[in-house]
Amino acid sequence: MVVAPSSPPRTGRQPDVPPSSGVPGKKKPPPDKSAKSARGGRRRGLPVLAAGIAVLAAGTLGGGVYTALTSEKRSGEETVTPQAGAPTTGPGGPVTNLTDGGGLAPLKRVVPPDVLAVSGGRPITAAQIAKIRKLGKVRDVIAVSGGAVQLQGRSINTFAVDPSAFRSWTPPGTAKKTELWSALAGGQFVASSTAAEQLQLARGLRYPVVGRTMPTLVMGGSGALGLPGIDLLVGRKAGADIGLVPNVAVLVNAPGVDPAKLVRAVKKVLSGGNVVNLHEGKYQTPADGGGRPGSYLDLYKQAATSCPGLSWTVLAAIGQVESDHNRNPGRSSAGALGPMQFMPATWKAYGVDGDGDGKADIMNPYDAIPGAAKYLCANGAGRGGKQLYRAVWHYNHADWYVQKVLALARAYAARYT
Repeated sequence: MVVAPSSPPRTGRQPDVPPSSGVPGKKKPPPDKSAKSARGGRRRGLPVLAAGIAVLAAGTLGGGVYTALTSEKRSGEETVTPQAGAPTTGPGGPVTNLTDGGGLAPLKRVVPPDVLAVSGGRPITAAQIAKIRKLGKVRDVIAVSGGAVQLQGRSINTFAVDPSAFRSWTPPGTAKKTELWSALAGGQFVASSTAAEQLQLARGLRYPVVGRTMPTLVMGGSGALGLPGIDLLVGRKAGADIGLVPNVAVLVNAPGVDPAKLVRAVKKVLSGGNVVNLHEGKYQTPADGGGRPGSYLDLYKQAATSCPGLSWTVLAAIGQVESDHNRNPGRSSAGALGPMQFMPATWKAYGVDGDGDGKADIMNPYDAIPGAAKYLCANGAGRGGKQLYRAVWHYNHADWYVQKVLALARAYAARYT
């Protein structure tokens, strides 16, 4: 084991100026970034109808009622409905040669969604999206097409997305599955883990997906999507062919904003619709396959258990200050790297293989977050009080930094308890 230097090198990127307050989002300049949304949670069956997606379908997997919300049928077109006993695989049989990705862009950051808004059935206009972008502290907005399709005889709420852009909005364990997004970019569909299990979908097989038309699409894989009631993703071209409604939903990321207030503001812009606070417990979604945490909230909580007495809120606060929860994990001017901004020399001593893949990767949040817990614990963070203060000071040798982290930790505790 490599021993860390007696005066540990600074592990993190130093913000430009001392904070003006301990509330997420108050650091100026630049605007501070805030709490990730809670996406993980206990495993459960798909809801009969998630409240925020009621506009998309009259029933989901739990109900089996099919009422697709699709674009108006063009003159001369027929709506295709499956015949009883129709096979679930196409004439070509199983497909094993998956696409190389069709120009899929690499994952550079994650964007935890705070709010999901679904219109009342009509497309959300460009003017409305622009107004949402201008709401206080809104950092990212993405609009997607959507509607209900029929798969395996069941109604499935579906989004049509650009895989390169949308992957950033999914839980970190799903976002990093390049093969999943490559398949989506190649014209295949992706299902939520629960939908794949309940409908017995097999990767590489063809299935008829019924909307305005009935294309036969390949199942490209599954993962936790992190969105209540949304169980299928297709590419934009497939979505247009099926007849999904353009810009029927938006996801909004607003670091530091009370999600309940953001819900009210977005609902006002849309003059109604279904607007969901994704931080609410009832909208928690399963962790990704293999039982790993499905969100940064879960990662911080799990990592903290390795250091008795250390609150997960301290890890979350450091993750916010250092990289805005992996939005900015690149090399700092001091040479620090990754979501928790470790100096490479310190990482050699405290790096952790958190996901069991055989390597401790400074850039991997599944490794970096438990590595930060290990480093803090070695400096006495689990004992609280002055020892916690000292441990955070070792992370970045500045009293104002410690005060910022501890203030943010208190803000997280207030929000999530």
